[in-house]
Amino acid sequence: MCGIIGVTGSSAPAEFLLSGLEALEYRGYDSAGIAVVGRDGISRIRAAERAKSIGALSRGLAELPFPTGTGIGHTRWATHGAPTEENAHPHLDCSGRLAIVHNGIIENHRELAAPLRAAGHTFTSVTDTEVVCHLVEEEMAAGRSLTEAVSAVTPRLRGGFALAFVHASEPDTIVATRRSAPLIVGVTDELGVVASDIAALVGTSRRLFALSDDEIARIRPGELTVTRPDGSAVEPRPLEVSWDVAAAQKGGFADFMSKEIHEQPEAITETLLGRIGAGGATELEELSIADETLGGLRRVLLLACGSSYHAALLGRSFIERLARVSAEVEIASEYRYRGAVLEPGTLVVAVSQSGETADTLAAMAEARRQGALTIALTNVVDSLMSREADGVLYTRAGPEIGVASTKCHLAQIALLQVFALHLARLRGSAPEGALAEHAAALLALPELVAATIAHEEAARAVAGRFAEVEDFYFLGRRLGLPVALEGALKLKELAYVRAEGYPAGEMKHGPISLIEPGVVVVVVATRDDLWEKVMLNVEEMRARGATIVGVCEEGDDETAGLLDAALEVPAAPQMIAPLLGIVPLQFFAHEVATRRGNDVDRPRNLAKVVTVE
Repeated sequence: MCGIIGVTGSSAPAEFLLSGLEALEYRGYDSAGIAVVGRDGISRIRAAERAKSIGALSRGLAELPFPTGTGIGHTRWATHGAPTEENAHPHLDCSGRLAIVHNGIIENHRELAAPLRAAGHTFTSVTDTEVVCHLVEEEMAAGRSLTEAVSAVTPRLRGGFALAFVHASEPDTIVATRRSAPLIVGVTDELGVVASDIAALVGTSRRLFALSDDEIARIRPGELTVTRPDGSAVEPRPLEVSWDVAAAQKGGFADFMSKEIHEQPEAITETLLGRIGAGGATELEELSIADETLGGLRRVLLLACGSSYHAALLGRSFIERLARVSAEVEIASEYRYRGAVLEPGTLVVAVSQSGETADTLAAMAEARRQGALTIALTNVVDSLMSREADGVLYTRAGPEIGVASTKCHLAQIALLQVFALHLARLRGSAPEGALAEHAAALLALPELVAATIAHEEAARAVAGRFAEVEDFYFLGRRLGLPVALEGALKLKELAYVRAEGYPAGEMKHGPISLIEPGVVVVVVATRDDLWEKVMLNVEEMRARGATIVGVCEEGDDETAGLLDAALEVPAAPQMIAPLLGIVPLQFFAHEVATRRGNDVDRPRNLAKVVTVE
């Protein structure tokens, strides 16, 4: 997830771009850069100073001689290639007269790059983006305009992307296109603008438009033309914008947590891009561990804390059920103190949103000390954990501002499923048809999460009924258990109430003594072969006076009839359906906390990154 900004017709384009990048910095801050069209070609400055990158650009404005009114900028969340200045956007073609910025993944960049290299093109980065720049260069060398060249190249690209281009031969023009990734264009009487987020454009124009997939926008001062790749004209879809500049930083939402819940479909899409191919084939290029080694594993140990621990619990189930290899999960803060013994053939997967969690780092270091092969699964490129591990798996959720993890948590779960599929293929542990079916279900997850988010108001209405309750139990079995644990954690973190996550079948072994009228039990009750057992556990709670709230599937009247209140999710395969329950439980915790007057982005006593033991 990266941020794109572009302007044409500005009297101070570099300053405009920097202001836009500041508004987009939440989308990535590994590096940043701008390119402006000058009298003698394109001038570019880039910086890879993480959170200080945009400040470094502002100090380099003197390096931009005689700019015209046109330029593009980018703030990066690294995917292909480390967060270095060489990999920072904008990228240039061989002539230095064409510049590009990009958000997304070009899945077929390798096959596209091979003939370009053979034809003499020089690549100066290891990003997937640069190949598009050289493709457009080739088309323009054949006599096409910038718009025509982009129209010719776009159908050849696989993946999800938002792209913006400028060329010295057309100094007042920006050409932009998108597929899956967000992109917005706009015009005033004097300006043309483009950005990946309204946050960067609020205050510049009320005439903003959303591009549909594969549409090509030609933007000039006061002028916008949109076409399909075949050249046919399109009437752009206008956006209604009522936010002020302050609200736009949160995308019109009241807080970052709400915004990040709604970003979950995009976060999952970005995480899956390029990793699941035809027939469910998997590609994990940054893993850097030989297939033979992974295929011969005897055991997988996952280490994590907090929400990442709950994701790891789900990962254990995916790995054991798909790859048929023994998997265990340890709370990282306890692992290195209990004298654990690692057997040969054990792979250790350390799961941490930040890649800097002190307990998880220490546990991974202990595993390495014992000679284990290690993988870091994290959202932050070049984090300490990713540098120290033998291999790395990056979620691509983009920066998460709210302390309580939402989109990073679901992205971790999605990536652990991809990893389980990858191991299963290497081990030959499941029929190809079954793996392809599961891969297809996983690829549908973003759409299913979006459909779940559409039930937001209903979930909030249910939560509102229980805003004054002080005692909650969250119950589940198998895949439903980690979801229940996560729901309980979210409610504790945000609403400051007693919320216990528990295996549903274990309640009768002690905790049931605490069930009495006034206690609310939240149960994950999506349909699977354990559904009857779960509902028997629910009846045990009801018989003792508990109020029952359940996560169930749309149209499941039988389950809904056994509940006092239902949190509905779309029907989905058994390996997917419980995961959707995470979303209404996020809304549940957020609503209860908000009604209690709590700051959901900054819950008391908590920090986003735990860097001390």
